[in-house]
Amino acid sequence: MKKIVYLLICFLALTSCKKETIASNSSNDYAIFGDSISADKAITNEEMLVQYDKLKPGDTLNIKFKSKINSVCQKKGCWMTLELPSGKEAFVKFKDYAFFVPKNAQNGEVIVNGKAYVSIESVKELKHYAKDEGKSQAAIDSIVAPKTNYSFMADGVLIKK
Repeated sequence: MKKIVYLLICFLALTSCKKETIASNSSNDYAIFGDSISADKAITNEEMLVQYDKLKPGDTLNIKFKSKINSVCQKKGCWMTLELPSGKEAFVKFKDYAFFVPKNAQNGEVIVNGKAYVSIESVKELKHYAKDEGKSQAAIDSIVAPKTNYSFMADGVLIKK
């Protein structure tokens, strides 16, 4: 019986597509998703906005920054938006779709490591993301133009516990 329970736990862990551990960085506990990273040398979201404003479509920047999670995909946790100054946001996806974050991580403190870039999101993509976020049909239908996005491909994520 113990072997069956053990195998079931292993199977569930393998099929969740989510790597999560607890780490201690700078005396704070974080849940780690994706690659193991540290909180050291993460820039602020204010500094990140300055970096985004320097980028043009096609540019990428390897960087680590700290922010607040504004929203998370409510279907799988496969993307999130992070707060930037002046009401702007960074749209974060996860490298190789290899890990997800908890769907209840909204408003949490986060540190992301990876590549920052500027992208243009189509109306179709924007409507898909709005649906994933659980927005109303009226809100989805109000999306009629593409949007320039501050984007981020994270290889590692820390969420403060």
